Amino acid sequence: MKDPVINLSEHARGEAVRRGIAAATVVAVATEPEQVLPQQPGREIRQSRVTFSPGGKTYLVRVVVDVRAGDETVVTVYRMSKIEKYWRQQ
Repeated sequence: MKDPVINLSEHARGEAVRRGIAAATVVAVATEPEQVLPQQPGREIRQSRVTFSPGGKTYLVRVVVDVRAGDETVVTVYRMSKIEKYWRQQ
């Protein structure tokens, strides 16, 4: 079975630019997240801790993904400085 294709919605592209998150980072979190949190049916939050330059501060990058058969679309993306608030202990 092949991996699903990751698409970025226009909204997600705009939010990534506005929030200073590279498209490559969005795709990396969407394809290989540290955590996946199920939301409503057909939607997930995928998140990873990412260090940003300059300054080397680590943020939690959260990617909201619509999951469909064989196709996944990033709906929006944002980063959070309060990692411990949103990180789920497993």
